[in-house]
Amino acid sequence: MKLDHIDVEIVDGYDIPLPKMVKVKQHFKRERLENPANTIISEMNNTLVPSDFKGKRIAITIGSRGIAQLASIIQTIINQLKKWGAQPFIIPAMGSHGGAKAKGQEDIVAGYGITEEKMGVPVLSSLEVVQVATLSNGMPVYCDRIAHESDGIVVVNRVKPHTDFKGDYESGLLKMIGIGLGDHKGATILHSYGFDQMSTLLPQLGEAFIRNAPVAFGVAILENAFDELMKVEILRPEQFLPREKELLVLAKENIAKLPVSSIDVLIIEEIGKDISGSGMDPNVTGIPGSGLTEGFIAPPIQKIVVLRLTQNAHGNGTGIGLADVSTIRCINQIDWGITYTNCITAAVTEPAKMPIVMNTDREALVVALKTCARVSSENAKIVRIKNTLELSEIDVSVSCLPELQGREDISILSDPQPLQFTGDGWLI
Repeated sequence: MKLDHIDVEIVDGYDIPLPKMVKVKQHFKRERLENPANTIISEMNNTLVPSDFKGKRIAITIGSRGIAQLASIIQTIINQLKKWGAQPFIIPAMGSHGGAKAKGQEDIVAGYGITEEKMGVPVLSSLEVVQVATLSNGMPVYCDRIAHESDGIVVVNRVKPHTDFKGDYESGLLKMIGIGLGDHKGATILHSYGFDQMSTLLPQLGEAFIRNAPVAFGVAILENAFDELMKVEILRPEQFLPREKELLVLAKENIAKLPVSSIDVLIIEEIGKDISGSGMDPNVTGIPGSGLTEGFIAPPIQKIVVLRLTQNAHGNGTGIGLADVSTIRCINQIDWGITYTNCITAAVTEPAKMPIVMNTDREALVVALKTCARVSSENAKIVRIKNTLELSEIDVSVSCLPELQGREDISILSDPQPLQFTGDGWLI
């Protein structure tokens, strides 16, 4: 499906005054891991028994999210396992992503710089699964067949707040077990129980999986508010549940937020699965696709405008339905088959719906402003961000300045400047 020009008549047209914008910098906590490779090697040596890996085929999971320095992390693990005499290989473990196709998942992994040529080990992709357990409620627990046939599975994932629910366990090693290693079938079944049950089911599923599948160890990754590595921990299987719960608390203390109390229009330049499972992170916008808003703390936003997909989204437009207005250029970047597959698997349809679509960025912004309540266009509170991961430097309209000036966590970086567009109406 490709859209062409859309004629939309609005009162007084599109030539309306727009507010001037100011660049500001937010000062977040910035704990950083200075030498991840040394940390990983030290953790592996202190936590694991090297002789347990000699001659063993070890599967290393790669998910669908963009994690800071992921290729370097995986290369370090591979090198250490080889040093111990193991035979490591990589498996994409990402539920339904990549169009629920083995080749599609290989392409996502390659987009992160993780290929057989670069890593020096095979990349084996398959969506075939083996049932390894059944929970007390009757739910089957699945494991990727290739991973199950290995001598050990290394579960790698970032621990962070989930985009659709809140609980003691959200996005982390247990999610990678249930959804990533469960492949399309396992992810579909787990999601069918609803996001309101997810935080209860994840630890049950994780315990059953660890008892019945060859889990070797876990690699828990935390990032700071600047999307930088903050912590990497190597965990034995019995440590997954107690430690992930603690790490989630730490992750929530270090997520980035928008600095104003309310927003009329939020301009998001790009969304994508490499940014967030929801394309745009509801922990920033306060708008989860599941509708389970409890626990999501964000300023109220009247309208959201999305301008494009990231290249590493590979056409997955999940999250576009959480926008109010977008552009033809953005919509035409979306592979709707991949997007629908992802959202149907997750049992949420809202993120795949199409917003109002305009011809240019300027038209999209004007429509968003005109549909805000009790707002004049030149005095509107507008916030412009690149994406929901990168919130250190953002642009705000001058109406936002009174609550930002004088704050220790904010620096004003520029004088007020008009929004600049190309002659064709695209934001510069």
